[in-house]
Amino acid sequence: MNSDRCASRIVHGDKVEIAKQQDLPPGEVEKTIQLFKAVSDPGRLRILNALLSQEMCVCDLAAFLDASESSVSHQLRLLRTSGLVANRREGTVLYYRSVNEHLATLLEIARKTQNNT
Repeated sequence: MNSDRCASRIVHGDKVEIAKQQDLPPGEVEKTIQLFKAVSDPGRLRILNALLSQEMCVCDLAAFLDASESSVSHQLRLLRTSGLVANRREGTVLYYRSVNEHLATLLEIARKTQNNT
């Protein structure tokens, strides 16, 4: 017998109905999936964590990650299109910053969850 399944098949209609009422709208499901895809890459996760406390340019982030500026720029483009970072130009330098106010909380919860397992 599979330990992840019930020993008998009984559908609890009341529980199914509550789950349906609390279900996420399709658009929200897709947005949430995209958020988790964006933070699931190790390099992007490290970039996001670094940008939580300060603005950084591509050169700084490349040095921090020991990666090419081209690869960091590509990751930043993905993060920007996901709505997690924004940039601003100061002369010839393009600075990136975290713009999702809930990202720090999400990352903290993820770390705490992993420490409790």
